[in-house]
Amino acid sequence: MQTKALAPEYQGALTRMSVNASLTDVLAEGVRHLKRAERSGSQEEVARAGLAVAEAHRRLGHVAEADRAWKASYRAARSAGNTGAMAWALWSGGTLARQRGSLRLAFRLLGLAAEAGKRGGDVVARGYSLAGLAETGRIQGDYATVATLHEQLLAEARARGEARHTVWALEGIAQIHRNTGSLDSALEMFEEAAELAGTADDRRGRAWALRGIADIVSLRDGATARALGLLSEAEATCRKMNLSSALAYNHKMRANVLFRAGRYAEAREVYEQALGEFRAMDEPRGEALASLGLVKARARLGRDREATAADLDELRGRLDRIGLLNAREMVEKAYAELGVEPASPERAVRAPADAPGAETASAGAGDGRR
Repeated sequence: MQTKALAPEYQGALTRMSVNASLTDVLAEGVRHLKRAERSGSQEEVARAGLAVAEAHRRLGHVAEADRAWKASYRAARSAGNTGAMAWALWSGGTLARQRGSLRLAFRLLGLAAEAGKRGGDVVARGYSLAGLAETGRIQGDYATVATLHEQLLAEARARGEARHTVWALEGIAQIHRNTGSLDSALEMFEEAAELAGTADDRRGRAWALRGIADIVSLRDGATARALGLLSEAEATCRKMNLSSALAYNHKMRANVLFRAGRYAEAREVYEQALGEFRAMDEPRGEALASLGLVKARARLGRDREATAADLDELRGRLDRIGLLNAREMVEKAYAELGVEPASPERAVRAPADAPGAETASAGAGDGRR
């Protein structure tokens, strides 16, 4: 196993950038090297520097800038005839699509990235792209399809000694276990991921693992103080590295923990904070989940039942359009939990608009953690 986590998406002149570098620093360095590469006329270097720029923008929540940057990186890679660099650009674009809630596009771009990585002989790009497909399927809630792929990627990461990729796979499998009710095994895997990330100095991976541990100990044990302490530790890392998306999800989890503890007024306040953060970065999945928590907190604080039902109806429709199966089930459960009936007469379950269909089966099958 590698002693230190690496950031393979920082390439060319940016290879020495740490996986723990502040995203604002990565963006500044990426832009500087991109301008230098453009002046030199090297399309390969334009592609590599552009990838770092795209990833920094994406993780900072700059959606429009990230979209332009990954496409420019792809065009430069194609112009240079570098299939591996094309794979990385497609991976970045697919990850951005998932972050924006465009799951069908995410499946398509990540599938193309995996194929390009294979053709170009870039094992890491292919592995990251397959991981992206797995994460997209997991986020959608298609656990049966992607569980085996997660296990396969974990085995490959362990065999190659890739600490950061191993941490990602452990966290993904742990999340599947958590969402299917296997809380003990989920906790074990989150704890292993946190320990490995700490040893490898993968601060982003450790922050996500601490969030997972906080979720389990709050849900299973009612250990509110411990959960909040873990989230505070993770939040400090998110702020230091400017991990905007991770910070928003951290706040949403903090609100979840407060809600479970019956501290509904505090939960409402933190859900509102997280909702604003998700909206600022155009993150529809996080926005929908924070909205659901906010609806539930407001209901517990005395919100009108009809207004609550109307809010849940709107959320159910929104999640249908995104194609988030697991999140939609959470909304369905909220009706019963809050003791309300749908405001609209039609309650038929519709097929998700962004369901990947055969794409999932052929290519396998989220954070924006990556």
